[in-house]
Amino acid sequence: MTPLLVAAGALAGAPLRLLATRLAVRAGRDPALGTLAVNVAGSALLGVLLGLGSVPAEAVALVGTGFCGTLTTFSTFGADVVRMVEERAVGRAVGQVAATLVLGLGVAAAGYLLVR
Repeated sequence: MTPLLVAAGALAGAPLRLLATRLAVRAGRDPALGTLAVNVAGSALLGVLLGLGSVPAEAVALVGTGFCGTLTTFSTFGADVVRMVEERAVGRAVGQVAATLVLGLGVAAAGYLLVR
């Protein structure tokens, strides 16, 4: 049952990640902005979910692993940073790394503490 819950969550998370990237591009922004947005949003949601404490394993599989796991993306984040470095936009690449780490960890901790 757990793999099906993970897959069900992924069915919602993955398309939202793609949508965020496309919206960033459509708005004339770097696609990395969409990646940053979904990584921060997913981190916040996961922090809240885990902060709730006695959440059933099925909910963690569906929302935490499935939805948040596919909404957030380390591989696209890495590809964005490599692309920026190749474009000689090293300052933007460093900023993307710093923003992802600080904001992602910050909102995860804030979400966790908010519901504790």
